[in-house]
Amino acid sequence: MNQYETVFIINPTVEDTGVKALIEKFSSLINNDGKVKQVEELGIKKLAYEIKKQKEGIYVVIQFEANPELIKELERIYRITDEVMKFIVVRKDEE
Repeated sequence: MNQYETVFIINPTVEDTGVKALIEKFSSLINNDGKVKQVEELGIKKLAYEIKKQKEGIYVVIQFEANPELIKELERIYRITDEVMKFIVVRKDEE
């Protein structure tokens, strides 16, 4: 399994319970075929530029290990989730 890190930005209008539900949704998706190592909720941060008419976003970072096939499915779920404004998944080098 490969090491990955994903960062996604949630719309700031989403309530705390909604944010927790999204984090749980993505974590359980990863845990189905991989293993979540760490979840960091960085809170609301100012964006460098507006995304979907928002100047701020709620940042979440998840570090995990998974098979490469999971990444396509994870990105597909990010795209169809309305609350997610932007996301990125990167493979980390082995240490």
